[in-house]
Amino acid sequence: MGADDVTEIVPPEGGTMRDLLRAGSDGDRVDLGAIDPRSMPGLPAAAGAGGGRKAWARRQVEVIGAELGRQQEMLFAAAKAAQPGAATSAPTTGGPELGGDRPGRVLLVLQAMDCGGKDGTIKRVAGAMNPLGLHIRSFGPPTAEELRHDFLWRIRRALPPPGYVGIFNRSHYEDVLVARVDGLVPEATWRARYDEINEFERELTAGGVTVVKVMLHISRAEQGERLLDRLTEPRKYWKYNPGDIDARSRWDDYQAAYAEALARCGPAGAPWFVVPADRKWYRDWAVAHLLRETFDTLDLGYPPADFDVAAERARLRGLRTGQGERRVNEA
Repeated sequence: MGADDVTEIVPPEGGTMRDLLRAGSDGDRVDLGAIDPRSMPGLPAAAGAGGGRKAWARRQVEVIGAELGRQQEMLFAAAKAAQPGAATSAPTTGGPELGGDRPGRVLLVLQAMDCGGKDGTIKRVAGAMNPLGLHIRSFGPPTAEELRHDFLWRIRRALPPPGYVGIFNRSHYEDVLVARVDGLVPEATWRARYDEINEFERELTAGGVTVVKVMLHISRAEQGERLLDRLTEPRKYWKYNPGDIDARSRWDDYQAAYAEALARCGPAGAPWFVVPADRKWYRDWAVAHLLRETFDTLDLGYPPADFDVAAERARLRGLRTGQGERRVNEA
């Protein structure tokens, strides 16, 4: 079967991606060194071998994307039916109020070392969904205003509205990663944030937010190749930041920070998934399946009509008939 012949979703082998890529239960030690960034958990035999796997996986991402788009539409429709007007536009300031009785929303959190593929994942996986139902936010160094508040303030303001799929390109985890490695705050401060993050994520899940946390796990060698590519290709200069080399020099420190964050911050309902990301095509395929499986757990469907469908059809037929008679008379 060639890549162009793939028209149905082929499931992973050996279990679901949520099981195969889960980082472990809350508090379990996570050994990133034991996870091969070039491995391909769950990739089925149908993918073939060699270079053909890339084309197959990319075609599968397109097929899965169509299903993600359908599920996204049902999520949006359910929110709009539950609270008319609430899911028609995303707020530009202030986070949406949480509450157990509010319509659901999905939040994909992407974390990675520099060049880990966060932007590419968003482009490939989220690109199949309706942009009107996406709420994508990136987090860089906090602004002066953000520094006047607690570290979760800007995160709360960026949460997706009911009915939306939110994507965080970096997130609140920067405050136990960069803040830790670069010594931006005292150790007692960043260590206390683990419990604050867990409480925050419990609040999210209790308030109807389905959280999917993904670490895109690349090797140091692959990062070096991608950085060099950015310094070789003029069209990619804009992607390069001299600070990337400084962060790369602290590779082991960042790996330790990631490992502890993965182990300490995985409350029920908001586990971590580690996606081997040296192979971009596998990365996209794996994340697409993680989202698809997550949507499946929501048991979504299109809301029933809140009006008399037969009566509305009759009204439309009558209107169309009247218009047709007028056109005949005018002719």
